[in-house]
Amino acid sequence: MVPSATADAVFHALSNPTRRKVLEQLSVGPATVSELAAPFDMQLPSFVQHLSVLEESRLVKSKKRGRVRTYEIAPERFKVAEDWLSARRELWEARLDQFDQYVKHLKEKESES
Repeated sequence: MVPSATADAVFHALSNPTRRKVLEQLSVGPATVSELAAPFDMQLPSFVQHLSVLEESRLVKSKKRGRVRTYEIAPERFKVAEDWLSARRELWEARLDQFDQYVKHLKEKESES
């Protein structure tokens, strides 16, 4: 099971549309801060805060060469979200299967009457 704080950090990072769009950009390949910031209508310090949240959650990693910082996606960290969602899906599928069996049982009882 994934520690709660880890899952919280990942889902917090994913909760913001700006950060999700950044992740979509990075899914194509690495990009510099200015390349990532270009499509957004916000001041650079505000945008860098979004990058910090993504990096703290370890969904992205960065490298600095000279004055240029380049970000890339860290796909292994997405497994945290995937594992959490898979566990919820398994739980709900089991509950829905039980409900389905219950409804079938009720219909059988009704048809016997």
